[in-house]
Amino acid sequence: MMSTLIVASLVILSLAVLGCLIRLLLGPSIPDRIAALDTIGILLLSIIAVISILLGTEAYFDIILVIGVLTFIGTTAFARYMERGVVIDAGDE
Repeated sequence: MMSTLIVASLVILSLAVLGCLIRLLLGPSIPDRIAALDTIGILLLSIIAVISILLGTEAYFDIILVIGVLTFIGTTAFARYMERGVVIDAGDE
């Protein structure tokens, strides 16, 4: 019963990634595409966590942490680029 629910959750998360991928490719604006990319990162993190539960191992926790940090940094960089036009300032302000 539990493994059936875990597999069902993997299917639902995969469909959510597919929906976000469509939004990423066809999004009407850049902020929509950035939000879709951030959501894809979080969904991939969730998929790895569910696979870790299914396999009964803690080996994937480091990967989950790295994906979470990279998703946060990427979203922050995109938001900074949208706001200022550059990601890293020259520091001459």
